[in-house]
This record gives sequence, structure tokens and C-alpha cells, in this order.
Amino acid sequence: MRDSLNSAPRTGAMEDAPVVVYVQKLLEQAVALQASDLHFEPYEHHYRVRMRIDGELREVDQPPMAFKDRLASRIKVMSRLDIAEKRLPQDGRMKLQLTSGRELDLRVSTLPTLFGEKLVVRVLDAQQAQLDLAALGYEPEDLQRLTQAIQRPHGMVLVTGPTGSGKTQSLYACLNLLNTDEVNIATVEDPCEIQMPGINQVNVQDKPGLTFAVALRAFLRQDPDILMVGEIRDLETAQIAIQASQTGHLVLSTLHTNDATGTLVRLRNMGVAPYNIAASVSLVTAQRLVRRLCKHCRLPKVLDRDIFRQAGWNDPTASDEPVIVYVPVGCDLCHKGFKGRTGIFQVMPVSPQMQTLVLQEAGTQALAQQAQHEGVAGLRQAGLRKVMAGVTSLDEVLAATREPS
Repeated sequence: MRDSLNSAPRTGAMEDAPVVVYVQKLLEQAVALQASDLHFEPYEHHYRVRMRIDGELREVDQPPMAFKDRLASRIKVMSRLDIAEKRLPQDGRMKLQLTSGRELDLRVSTLPTLFGEKLVVRVLDAQQAQLDLAALGYEPEDLQRLTQAIQRPHGMVLVTGPTGSGKTQSLYACLNLLNTDEVNIATVEDPCEIQMPGINQVNVQDKPGLTFAVALRAFLRQDPDILMVGEIRDLETAQIAIQASQTGHLVLSTLHTNDATGTLVRLRNMGVAPYNIAASVSLVTAQRLVRRLCKHCRLPKVLDRDIFRQAGWNDPTASDEPVIVYVPVGCDLCHKGFKGRTGIFQVMPVSPQMQTLVLQEAGTQALAQQAQHEGVAGLRQAGLRKVMAGVTSLDEVLAATREPS
């Protein structure tokens, strides 16, 4: 991989043209490898470039130290940032024109470190984004639950999970399904990652005071049918979103919680009244991303059923026969046995029984027990299903669904 990125001359007396060529080649290589981020990192004695591919950072080059200031300046010029400002973080965007003629949006962030400016470029490739719900990895039953919830004329659908778990892509896939000429859809995001024709998209701007809450209030005067809020971060935003969901609008948004039941408790802890939560939230989806096993080199492995049960498999109808799972190997078509990622999901409708528990201010454990009683699989169970189907490895699922200590 490095050889294809090292065509620019390695010398401290570089002219501007080689820097331009080098950056362009790196960005195009990131797009070709379907990288989500490109990191430019200066250290005391070396400088490295890494790409995040399938959720994993991989080093792709180590340009000479003399390269670092010119690299930073080139990327800052492309994203219209202040090249003289090196003491404060900056955020910007730029367009990348590929040799194929395609144009991509890139998001740029700079950070002053001890040994120079670190830059991270986020690749926002709408063509690579999966905007089909079925392609994201939902099980058929979960997909049906989610589709029914987002096709209701009102209510709130929440997607939860840590940063980098694919929440925004799930929301875009929902919007893609709902986006018709008959409805007015508006989104407020920080920032907008994928531009979608037919949808009114707004970026949060803190300096002039365009917050999530301010944008939501403005949306409600714009005759909306469907609203998408990039993230519910505070009580004010939560209350306006809930008000919108109770007055004939469908609201989609995200929160940062570990699982679906924790989302209902999180809203209450933010200060939202339990009766508003019960009356507004119609469905919560929790999700994680796991790497897919390479179909060309994966190998079957016989696993004792007890080991699988210890991992969390609790199907009472399962026999005591050993389980056939697959393990990564590695070949020329993948990276260490993995290629691409898929989602694992916990899709929880808020049933009348769940609403009663919310009104009683029940804790996460009671809500989780009720969800399990209603047939809602947890994230670990959803992941183990994919292990049994040969989609991913047991270690991937255990790592993605490990409880925080």
C-alpha cells in the first residue's frame, strides 16, 4: 500500500507541486480503500499518515519531518482555513475532485500538538454510504419493527450507540426510505455528512447561535412532516423534539447510551418528564459495527456449545451439539481476514407495558427484563446470530458488545 503513496519526491527542499500531488494521491487512495478518516500525525522524531479502514487505523506512510508544515498548509488552503493560525484548533470542509470526475465532500479538523499540527480528514462519500436499511445488517424481524415505526405519521424514533457505531448512516437510510415528493423533511446536524436531494438540511453553527434547539423551533414554522435531529444533547433540544413528536410530526434522532433500554432512562435523567417519554418515544434502536469475515479465506471451526453459552447465547431450544463458527485467516483480498463492516442491532418498540414501566420510573434492569420478555434480542444476542451465520467472528462480537467497566 505504501508504495502506491510514495511517488512524491522525499526531500526537504520540496516545491509546492509535489506536495499538491502527494496530498491528492493520498486522498484518492483513501477513497479507493473506502477509508473513513485520514490522519496526519507529527511526532518528535517522525511523521506518519494513517487511514481508518473498517474501523481500524492502519499506517500507510511516513513522510520526512520536513514535509509536515507543507502538508498542513496544503490541506488548510484546500479547506479554506487560516494557515497562519497554528495555536488553536480549526474545523473546515473541502471538495475533492477525483480523476474519475466524481466530487466528494471532506471534513477537516486541525489540532495543535507538541510537535506540530495534527490533521484529520473525514471522507464523506455518499456513494459508498449504504442508504438501504436492509443492507445495513438488520434481521428481518427487526427491520419490520423499524420500518413500521418510521412510517407512522408521528412519534419519536431514537438510534443509540457510541461514536462511530453507524448511527447517522441508519438515520440517513430511514430518511432515504421516507423521502418522497409528498412530505417535507428537514434535518439539523453537526455537521451534515451526506447531502440528500429533496431534504432541507441545516448545519449547526455555534457562533451565530444556530443550535439544535434554535433550528428545531424554526423547522416547526416551516410546515414539516419529518424532522431529523443529529443528536439530542440537552434538555432544551429534547423537549422541543418531544413537543414536535406529539403535535403530528415524525422525529428521528440519536443519543449516546449503551443500549436501547438505557435510552429511556437517559432521557429521564436529562429532565424529560416520564409521561412525555412514554407518550413520545415509539422505538429505540441500539447498534454497533463489527468487521465482516472475508468470504474468500475464512475457515470453519468447531466450538463447544458451552463456550457459546458462556458468551451469552441463551436460546432455550438450542441442542447441545457443537457450534460451527468461522475464524479469520487473511488473504490478498482482505486485511487480516476481514473486509467491510456490518451492523448488529437491538430494536426495541416501546410497548404499552414499557410505557407503564417508564411512568413508574423503572430502572434499566426492569426495562431490559420487559424487553427480553417481549422478544427483543440484546446486542450480544444479535451479534452471536451473525457469528452462527458466518458473517463475523466471535471475538469481534465480544469486543463490540463488552460491557463498560
